[in-house]
Amino acid sequence: MHPSIALVNSATESVGGRRVDALDSPESVRAWLLARDLIDSDGVLYEYCQGRIVALRENLRELFTARVGGEEPPPETVDAVNRALTSAPGALLLRFDAGQGFTRRADHPATQVIEHVSAVVAEDAAALLAGEDASILAQCEADGCRRFFLRTHARRQWCSTRCGDRVRAARAYARRRAAGSR
Repeated sequence: MHPSIALVNSATESVGGRRVDALDSPESVRAWLLARDLIDSDGVLYEYCQGRIVALRENLRELFTARVGGEEPPPETVDAVNRALTSAPGALLLRFDAGQGFTRRADHPATQVIEHVSAVVAEDAAALLAGEDASILAQCEADGCRRFFLRTHARRQWCSTRCGDRVRAARAYARRRAAGSR
């Protein structure tokens, strides 16, 4: 799955309309990033880092919404994602270890962890929005769901089986109610 779609989908509304945010603390952001192998296990994140990732999420949501709706995105949102794209150095540095020999890797001191993550996620979003899969980016059609997904089948309308089941159950309930009131 695209990390950019996963990031945008990390804040949703539950069936009862209550907002559920998987990134509501620096610890939850760290756990979310670890689960997606976007940071090392020794990475430390602070409230500032949480704010940066949440801001990126909202900018990506605006871009995805504009793409799905066929609208022009706000220029400041495109600029914010471009800043994220260029926030981390992209060069792999040459290192020598007596046991491993020469290796190349991107070293990111603690102060640059969030810049690296932002650049990786922004790169994924840019590749998605400008690539072949842009035409299949869709937003779930279930009431109250704000998730995005890639429409891999032309008839797919929902982000998950759960949303589809909920919509079908609501339709069946409405039909039974309409038939009972006659």
